Amino acid sequence: MTAFLNGFGVAFSLILAIGAQNAFVLKQGLRREHVLPVVLVCALSDAVLISVGVFGFAALTDVLPALAPVMVWLGAAFLFAYGAISFWRAWRGGAALDPARGAGVSRRAAVLTCLAITWLNPHVYLDTVLLIGSVATRFAGAEGAFWAGAVSSSFTFFFALGYGARLLAPVMARPLSWRVLEGLIGCVMWAIALGLIFSH
Repeated sequence: MTAFLNGFGVAFSLILAIGAQNAFVLKQGLRREHVLPVVLVCALSDAVLISVGVFGFAALTDVLPALAPVMVWLGAAFLFAYGAISFWRAWRGGAALDPARGAGVSRRAAVLTCLAITWLNPHVYLDTVLLIGSVATRFAGAEGAFWAGAVSSSFTFFFALGYGARLLAPVMARPLSWRVLEGLIGCVMWAIALGLIFSH
């Protein structure tokens, strides 16, 4: 259960970070347009990448044990940079989501856009393969539970974001809300980075 909860928490924190994928899902949810195929593409893509991260990373570190600490430090450095960017966005402000901007899209266009945003984004690989994979090494023998927690987190987040978006519409239209969210994301990223460093 500890591994499951850690997998859920780490994945949720990483997925929560504002990016093109989440903004797209949120916009589709606010418009109530092709929500199911969009959230399924995001969650299933994450499941594939998390599987590579958790099980592929573990197999690789069995062959190259010296790789694990190096990747942990690289992961921590990336998280510190990720957090710093979020703090910068929070300080700069100016972001807001206007779901009415832009024309509606077909289901095929929405799915293809979602696939492109997901699979062509290098941050997705850093989050799911590198960072989740490196954290999973802390749970040797319980990788399956960690994986289940991380995948469950992804499905929970994307379905909640897609179908709960209309409840967020009035809030996310205000720039201050994005600044607060970015600040919280920065804190979470730095907390995960410190946890990685002090656990090794």
